[in-house]
Amino acid sequence: MIRRCVAEEEAKVILEQCYSSPYGAHFGASRTSVKVLQSGFYWPTLFKYSYTLAKSCDRCQWIGNISRRHEFPLTNILEVELFDVWGIDFMGAFPSSFGQSYILLAVDYVSKWVEAIATNTNDARVVAKLFTGTSSQDLGHQEP
Repeated sequence: MIRRCVAEEEAKVILEQCYSSPYGAHFGASRTSVKVLQSGFYWPTLFKYSYTLAKSCDRCQWIGNISRRHEFPLTNILEVELFDVWGIDFMGAFPSSFGQSYILLAVDYVSKWVEAIATNTNDARVVAKLFTGTSSQDLGHQEP
């Protein structure tokens, strides 16, 4: 292949285009040099300039070469359906209102559906009654 030997000013422009343009993609010194050669250009300090450009590129220095050694191990994502996984907690004790001092809060992880129930106690019986479908009267609720 016949390559055109270029002057230093033009060489910098060509090298910059082959390195940081959208089709250049910051490949590194060796690959950028090969790209310049494949494009049909040459100058005596091509490899030296490529190495200097790759070492001084701010974007490449920030991103760096991340090897697999530094990656976290992959974990499977659990597939859950709506209303399969809930986050449940009590809030309170608050000043008594209609005889209720606590709030039972349940949030579905997938849909973010929220259930909030005012209760007079904060024990497991209240949580069990929430998921067994017991009426609000059985939970100690008073309708205002």
